[in-house]
Amino acid sequence: MDAEANYSSGDDYLVEFLGYRFSFNAQDFEQRVTAAAVKLGLLHDNELDGDETADLVELVERGGIDEPRSPLGHYLVRRWEEVSLVGGESLVYWLKKLVFRGAWLDHHVKEGKLEVGWDDVAAEFSYRDPNGGRALLELLPTPSWHELQYRQ
Repeated sequence: MDAEANYSSGDDYLVEFLGYRFSFNAQDFEQRVTAAAVKLGLLHDNELDGDETADLVELVERGGIDEPRSPLGHYLVRRWEEVSLVGGESLVYWLKKLVFRGAWLDHHVKEGKLEVGWDDVAAEFSYRDPNGGRALLELLPTPSWHELQYRQ
């Protein structure tokens, strides 16, 4: 695999996904995991305490939570049969996919391969070819966990 295709912000977390190996510093990884959970609707917002963040990070890093530290962790363990798959879509897979998608996009923006803009209508970032060509990436819709959203 091409080393320049890999993202690195530090050495606290090393995660492989779909043939890519990305390494993250703790803060970067925690923020990306939390943002992914919000994007999927599992969380209402990104205001988590340290234990909630640790449980969510463990879920993404290891694929499960061994010993929940927080009410969020207990919720995920207790309701795992419902929460783990929604409409045939895996929560852990989508959390990882969104973490990696964000890191991949950031890496390509940093290398000048993508330009980032803000789409007011969709209220999210858009990405385009800096040379004026066709968009390099169309972000696909994500499944929703809103009906199973964790509420404190």
